[in-house]
Amino acid sequence: MISGKKLESGAEPSLKPLNDSVLIDPHNKKAIRQMIFRLAGPSLAEMLLLNVTQMLLMILVGRLGAAAVATVGLTSQPYMLMMVLFAALNTGTTIIVARSSGAGNMEEANRAAGQSLLFGSILSVIVVSLTFLYSDVLLRVMGANEEVIQYGLPYARIIFLSIGFSSISSTLSAILRGAGDTQTPMKINVFSGVLSIALAFVLIYGQLGFPEMGVTGAAFATLFAQALTLICLVVVMFSGRFAVRIRWEDVKQVHKSVMARMLKIGIPSSIEQLIMRLGIMTVVKICAGLGTISLAANQLVTSIIGMSFMPGFAFAIAASTLVGQTLGVRNIELAEMYVWQIRRYGMWVGGVMGASFVLLAPNILSLYTGDQAIILEGTWALRIVGLIQISQISQFILGGALRGAGDTRFPLISTLIGVWGVRVVLSYLLVYGFGWGIIGLYIAIAIDQFVRSMLIYWRFQRGAWKKIKI
Repeated sequence: MISGKKLESGAEPSLKPLNDSVLIDPHNKKAIRQMIFRLAGPSLAEMLLLNVTQMLLMILVGRLGAAAVATVGLTSQPYMLMMVLFAALNTGTTIIVARSSGAGNMEEANRAAGQSLLFGSILSVIVVSLTFLYSDVLLRVMGANEEVIQYGLPYARIIFLSIGFSSISSTLSAILRGAGDTQTPMKINVFSGVLSIALAFVLIYGQLGFPEMGVTGAAFATLFAQALTLICLVVVMFSGRFAVRIRWEDVKQVHKSVMARMLKIGIPSSIEQLIMRLGIMTVVKICAGLGTISLAANQLVTSIIGMSFMPGFAFAIAASTLVGQTLGVRNIELAEMYVWQIRRYGMWVGGVMGASFVLLAPNILSLYTGDQAIILEGTWALRIVGLIQISQISQFILGGALRGAGDTRFPLISTLIGVWGVRVVLSYLLVYGFGWGIIGLYIAIAIDQFVRSMLIYWRFQRGAWKKIKI
C-alpha cells in the first residue's frame, strides 16, 4: 500500500504484495524515480513545512530576547533525549511493518502496530510524569543559570507535558510510513504545525483578547497542536480504512514474539539516539560556558540547520521503507537501485542547502534577531555547517537504508565513534584548549559528520545488510 491506498470494505488481508514498490523492474530508472518521489515527496514537504513553522516559532521567540531563546534551547535538549526512549519501538515497528506489507502479510503488520501503541502509551505516561516533576533539575543539568530557570520553568513543564502526545503521534506516523503511507502523516502534521504558529503568535504577544504570555504562550501552542495531532492519528489508525490499522485486540494483550522482534531491531537505534542526544547535550553544555550570547547563537544556528536535516530525514524514510519492502520479497537488486538513486537526489539537495548557508548566513540569522552580537557569533558557525551538507545528507540516507534492512547496530557504532570520539572531544579541545569559541565547536561538529558519513558509506558498500533476517 502506497500513499494511503484504502482497502475495500470487508476485504481480507492477503499474502500477495500490496506494494507496487516491490514489483518495479530494477533497470527502469523512470519508474524507480517516480516511486522514490511518491514516497519521499510527501515526507519532504511535511518536514520542510514543519521546519518552517519551527523557524517561525523561533523568530517569534527570538524577539523576546536572549533569555527566551536560551530557555527554548536548553529545554529542547532533554525533550529530545526523552523522545529517544521511543526510538526502539518506532524503528522496530517501521521495519516489521515495511517487510510485512511488502510481502502482503498485513496481519503481522497490524499486530506490530497494536503492540507499538500499547507500549508507547505506557512509556509516555512514565516519561511525562518524571520530566514534569523534575523540570528544574533538567534545566540545571543543562547548565541553565537561575535567571533562565526562573524565566523558563513554566515553559519547560508545559513542553515536557507535550511529550505524552508527541511520542505516541510519532509512533503512529512511523506505522503509516512503514506501510508506505507518507501522505496521511504529512497532511495531519502540516495542519498541526500551521495551527501551532497561529496560536503561538496570539498567545506570545497577547492578541485577540488573550493575555500576553511570552515564551510560555509558545509552549501552550505546542501542547495544543500536539494533542490535536494525536487525536487525528488515532482516528485514522482505528478507522480500518487503510491497509495497515490498529485493532483493540492487538492493544489489549501482549504478543511476546512480536515485541521481542521489535525490540531486537529497535534497541540499537534507541541506544544510538541516546548516545547522539547525550553527546549533543554535552556540546550544548560546553557552549553554555561561553555565555548567553553564544548559547543563543548556537540555538538559532541549530534551528536553521534543522532545515537541512529535513530533506535528509525525508529521503532516509523513503530509503528505509523501500529497502524494507523490497527485502520482504528478497528483491535485493531493486533495493540497491532505490538507495543509490535516493542518495543521488539527496546530495543535490544538500549541495544547494550548503551553498545557501555559506553565502547567506548573516541574512538568514537576521530574520531571527536584530542582535548583532548573536548574528556575528552565528554567521561563521552556519557557514561551517554549510560545507558538510553533502556528506551529512549521504549519511542520513545510507543510514536509513541500513536500518530498513535491519542493520541497526552499525549506525550505533558509527554514532558512538563520531559523536563522542570526535565531536565531544574536539569541541572541548577547540573551545577551551585553543580558545576558538563557537567556531571551534562547529568545526568539531563538521568533522564528526564527515567521519560518520565515511563509516556509513563503507558499511553499505560491504553489502552485509542484504543477508539480514528479522
